[in-house]
Amino acid sequence: MDPAIPDKTYFRIGEVAWLLGVETHVLRYWESEFKTVRPVRTRTDQRLYRRQDVEELLRIRRLLYEERFTLDGAKKQIARLRREGEPAGGEDEHERLRRIKEGLLELKRIMD
Repeated sequence: MDPAIPDKTYFRIGEVAWLLGVETHVLRYWESEFKTVRPVRTRTDQRLYRRQDVEELLRIRRLLYEERFTLDGAKKQIARLRREGEPAGGEDEHERLRRIKEGLLELKRIMD
């Protein structure tokens, strides 16, 4: 299960590493491999990750660690999902909400 991302605009590399459960050098490596992750740099050259960067890193971690893709496979999967117009995280939000609603309605019918 993916961790909840705090409601913040920017995240420091240590915070993102803690959220994802990986070391900071892993984030820097993924940043070099996956061009969709582009943190903002401060004047002191610190990385500040935006929420969309953190979400993309969560997708990358899921593809690599949970679905066991190789780096090249994960890159191709992300590119394929983007070409098809799907969010890289999987099903679209409306479909997910529809399935949840159906499940809740089914529970209600069972309880009545």
